[in-house]
Amino acid sequence: MHRSILAFLLLGSAAHAQCQGEDLRLTLTAAERADLDARIADMPYAQGNRWRAEKDGEVIHLVGTMHLSDPRLDAPAERLRTVMQGAGALLLEMPAQEQTKLTAALGQDPALILLDGTTLPELMDEDDWQSLSAAAKAHGLPAVMVARMRPWYLSMLLALPACAKAQMTQQDGLDVRLEAQAGEYGVPSVALEPFDTTFAIFNAEPLDDQLEMIGMTLAQQEDGASGFATTIAAYFDEAAAEMWQLSAILAARSPLYTAQQASKAIEQTSAALLDQRNHDWIPVILAEAEKRAAPIVAAFGAAHLPGKNGVLQLLADEGWTLTRVAF
Repeated sequence: MHRSILAFLLLGSAAHAQCQGEDLRLTLTAAERADLDARIADMPYAQGNRWRAEKDGEVIHLVGTMHLSDPRLDAPAERLRTVMQGAGALLLEMPAQEQTKLTAALGQDPALILLDGTTLPELMDEDDWQSLSAAAKAHGLPAVMVARMRPWYLSMLLALPACAKAQMTQQDGLDVRLEAQAGEYGVPSVALEPFDTTFAIFNAEPLDDQLEMIGMTLAQQEDGASGFATTIAAYFDEAAAEMWQLSAILAARSPLYTAQQASKAIEQTSAALLDQRNHDWIPVILAEAEKRAAPIVAAFGAAHLPGKNGVLQLLADEGWTLTRVAF
């Protein structure tokens, strides 16, 4: 389940209207609900999608985004328009200029997503490869293409439910909307990190670990639409910490994991995809705040906000005062 959530956070989509899954939080047993509550009880800044940080007269507006399209984003986007109109800069994970760089890089260096010198049929048992081929075919991916894909990238593609495919071309998440506003008001967009950061993180994973990702994704295909629906529902509940920790609980339902293994998997994923990036972003955010005459806006996936290594706590550690703002 947690790999499905990562796909939604990292790849984005636009399938709210067509994916009618169940909010998996409603399926928790009493013991699972108690476990989830305990996991987030002492977590800093566990709730909230929008915050204001202040220090020595400087102001940073922090917005947890969803890279998915949803009509309910209309209201928060409009509420942020006044902030954006007076902003000194908008900081994003991947602004338009970085997306252009990524597109060019993928054309020039297929090794970002393709295996070099081997293929998946050579790495997998025959039965596993046939299962993978069948799942990929259901997603419209031919076996000849799938055979050369890096396992982590393929697992991300397969984690997206089939109901999401029809609207993949619609790019209207909150980050996209804010960048459009920034363009209207002449506010510069600044990248929080290089365009290939997440690719580098996953490509550094050993192939055996990447193949395990595929196995987990295949085992959870039936939960795809529900995982998607749960991610969206939790976002509008402003419960990013709950969503992330829920992943470990749901993963523990699978015969692939014990509860301890599921928690460890979430911790490792958090360290690589959230914690380290959060720490790397703080100098970028602070440098922009210092050099701009007007307050800056930093907008990124909501999962980066909470926790002891979340952006909010890291700013608090630097002496900034955090105030939650209505989203």
